[in-house]
Amino acid sequence: MIITTSETIVGKEIYQTIGLVRGSTVRARNIGRDIFATLKNLVGGEISEYTKLLADAREQSIQRMVEDAERLGANAIVEVRFTTSAVMQGCSEILAYGTAVKIK
Repeated sequence: MIITTSETIVGKEIYQTIGLVRGSTVRARNIGRDIFATLKNLVGGEISEYTKLLADAREQSIQRMVEDAERLGANAIVEVRFTTSAVMQGCSEILAYGTAVKIK
Protein backbone atom coordinates (compact mmCIF):
# COMPACT_ATOMS: atom_id res chain seq x y z
CA MET A 1 0.00 0.00 0.00
CA ILE A 2 1.46 3.34 -1.05
CA ILE A 3 0.55 6.17 1.32
CA THR A 4 1.29 9.80 0.53
CA THR A 5 0.27 13.29 1.58
CA SER A 6 0.35 14.49 -2.03
CA GLU A 7 -2.50 14.23 -4.52
CA THR A 8 -0.43 12.24 -7.02
CA ILE A 9 2.19 9.50 -6.92
CA VAL A 10 5.20 10.15 -9.11
CA GLY A 11 5.55 7.49 -11.78
CA LYS A 12 2.11 6.02 -11.10
CA GLU A 13 -1.24 6.60 -12.75
CA ILE A 14 -4.35 6.88 -10.62
CA TYR A 15 -7.07 5.23 -12.67
CA GLN A 16 -9.83 5.02 -10.05
CA THR A 17 -10.78 7.08 -7.04
CA ILE A 18 -12.56 4.96 -4.47
CA GLY A 19 -13.25 7.47 -1.73
CA LEU A 20 -12.59 8.51 1.82
CA VAL A 21 -10.81 6.10 4.17
CA ARG A 22 -10.01 6.66 7.80
CA GLY A 23 -8.59 5.11 10.89
CA SER A 24 -8.65 6.38 14.43
CA THR A 25 -7.76 5.52 17.96
CA VAL A 26 -8.51 7.09 21.32
CA ARG A 27 -5.76 7.04 23.89
CA ALA A 28 -5.74 8.00 27.56
CA ARG A 29 -2.90 9.04 29.77
CA ASN A 30 -2.17 6.86 32.77
CA ILE A 31 -1.09 7.63 36.30
CA GLY A 32 2.45 6.31 35.83
CA ARG A 33 3.06 8.52 32.81
CA ASP A 34 1.42 11.49 34.53
CA ILE A 35 3.66 11.26 37.59
CA PHE A 36 6.80 11.07 35.44
CA ALA A 37 5.53 13.86 33.18
CA THR A 38 4.90 16.11 36.19
CA LEU A 39 8.45 15.53 37.40
CA LYS A 40 9.85 16.10 33.91
CA ASN A 41 7.83 19.30 33.63
CA LEU A 42 9.65 20.68 36.67
CA VAL A 43 13.08 20.30 35.07
CA GLY A 44 12.07 20.82 31.44
CA GLY A 45 12.71 18.82 28.32
CA GLU A 46 10.82 16.37 26.20
CA ILE A 47 8.23 14.19 27.89
CA SER A 48 9.22 11.04 26.07
CA GLU A 49 6.40 8.92 27.53
CA TYR A 50 3.81 11.16 25.84
CA THR A 51 5.85 11.32 22.65
CA LYS A 52 5.82 7.51 22.47
CA LEU A 53 2.10 7.38 23.34
CA LEU A 54 1.24 9.73 20.48
CA ALA A 55 3.61 8.03 18.02
CA ASP A 56 1.99 4.66 18.78
CA ALA A 57 -1.46 6.21 18.35
CA ARG A 58 -0.51 7.66 14.94
CA GLU A 59 0.83 4.28 13.77
CA GLN A 60 -2.34 2.51 14.89
CA SER A 61 -4.48 5.12 13.12
CA ILE A 62 -2.48 4.65 9.90
CA GLN A 63 -2.84 0.87 10.12
CA ARG A 64 -6.61 1.15 10.58
CA MET A 65 -6.83 3.54 7.62
CA VAL A 66 -4.87 1.06 5.48
CA GLU A 67 -7.20 -1.76 6.54
CA ASP A 68 -10.18 0.42 5.55
CA ALA A 69 -8.61 1.06 2.13
CA GLU A 70 -7.81 -2.65 1.62
CA ARG A 71 -11.44 -3.55 2.39
CA LEU A 72 -12.47 -1.23 -0.44
CA GLY A 73 -9.96 -2.75 -2.87
CA ALA A 74 -7.54 0.20 -2.99
CA ASN A 75 -3.80 -0.17 -3.48
CA ALA A 76 -2.84 3.39 -2.51
CA ILE A 77 -3.99 6.29 -0.35
CA VAL A 78 -3.36 9.88 -1.39
CA GLU A 79 -3.81 13.22 0.39
CA VAL A 80 -3.32 11.67 3.84
CA ARG A 81 -3.88 13.96 6.80
CA PHE A 82 -3.95 13.68 10.59
CA THR A 83 -6.12 15.42 13.10
CA THR A 84 -6.54 15.14 16.82
CA SER A 85 -9.24 16.10 19.27
CA ALA A 86 -9.86 15.89 22.98
CA VAL A 87 -12.58 13.37 23.73
CA MET A 88 -12.56 14.07 27.46
CA GLN A 89 -9.99 15.26 29.96
CA GLY A 90 -6.92 13.07 29.59
CA CYS A 91 -8.18 11.32 26.41
CA SER A 92 -7.41 12.24 22.82
CA GLU A 93 -8.42 10.84 19.46
CA ILE A 94 -5.91 10.63 16.63
CA LEU A 95 -7.56 10.36 13.20
CA ALA A 96 -5.75 9.54 9.96
CA TYR A 97 -7.71 10.04 6.75
CA GLY A 98 -7.15 10.20 3.03
CA THR A 99 -8.48 9.25 -0.39
CA ALA A 100 -8.32 5.58 -1.40
CA VAL A 101 -7.34 5.05 -5.04
CA LYS A 102 -6.28 2.37 -7.47
CA ILE A 103 -3.01 2.92 -9.29
CA LYS A 104 -1.27 1.25 -12.23
